[in-house]
Amino acid sequence: MSKRWAKLGWLLVLAGPAVVQAQVDLTALDRDMAGPRAQVLVLGTVHLSGMPQGFRPESLDPVLDRLAAFNPDVITIEAISSEECDLAARHPTVYGSDYCADADAAKAATGLDVPAAIAEVNRTLEAWPEQPAPGQRRHLAALFLAGNDRASALVQWLQLPESERRAGDGLDDALVASLNQLAARNNENYQMGARLAARLGLQRVHAVDNHTGDNIDVADVQAFGQAIQQAWDAGRAELNAREEQEQALSQGHDLLPLYRYINHPEHLRVLADVNAGAAMRAKSPQGYPQIWVAGWETRNLRMVANIREAFREHPRARVLSIVGVSHKPWFDSWLGQMQGVEIVDAEQVLK
Repeated sequence: MSKRWAKLGWLLVLAGPAVVQAQVDLTALDRDMAGPRAQVLVLGTVHLSGMPQGFRPESLDPVLDRLAAFNPDVITIEAISSEECDLAARHPTVYGSDYCADADAAKAATGLDVPAAIAEVNRTLEAWPEQPAPGQRRHLAALFLAGNDRASALVQWLQLPESERRAGDGLDDALVASLNQLAARNNENYQMGARLAARLGLQRVHAVDNHTGDNIDVADVQAFGQAIQQAWDAGRAELNAREEQEQALSQGHDLLPLYRYINHPEHLRVLADVNAGAAMRAKSPQGYPQIWVAGWETRNLRMVANIREAFREHPRARVLSIVGVSHKPWFDSWLGQMQGVEIVDAEQVLK
């Protein structure tokens, strides 16, 4: 090799590998799509379990009114699916013994374990009448509980007249009590997802959360957690100020201003930078912050895939995904790359 080419080779090595963009552009494959695209609205939410004392579900009504006007026919929530709960239960050495709440009470009442209940739910929904009788709703609620899908059970329960919210058709007194407890619980899956689904006459919500991909295995768990926290602390000065405003808005009797604030693009930008940007910039001998981001991205990818599956057979669906606000930038970005999917502007919906 000549000295000239040898020198050029060293320069290339020093410059590092060339950045190669995707060789096939997939963004325009649906340009000539037959029929309208699916409309997907990702609503970032606070976790209602952390709301100030005195929080009342009625404060969400203005938010729910605007979501109802969007008129989704598919609603997804940040909860672990029945299938993943069953998977985790079969692999306790991998996921732990408390990955999901147990469905033992519903199994005792119905005689069905989680896989059998899932199969029975599917069979029941396939033959679901337009005007189900109260007994049919009670029975389906019991099946959902046996399948570890509590939010969907609540969807059925809330569509019953008050006089029909009683034991029977697979629901015993213990399950009735648990449904009433869910209806009063400060959790967005119930106070937003289930309430809205019942209001719109939907039969269920779709659980799309996933923790199989962020079940990170590291040698020193304490050091891992410290490295992540240090990265976040170093990058959250701007977020601290925004969280003060978020706390103030959380005190209101009308939470619509809060949801407008947290779904604003600037707030989402700050959240994304703290979650991933600060971690990617952080130095760690073991690369712990970057390992955390890999798990975070894997979790979001699998959640987005679960959302896509929820409307797989409905190419013209109107989809609402209710999820912790820190996930929204990833959901919007990746769902927006899918064929036949159009992302709906949450700011416009919440006007």
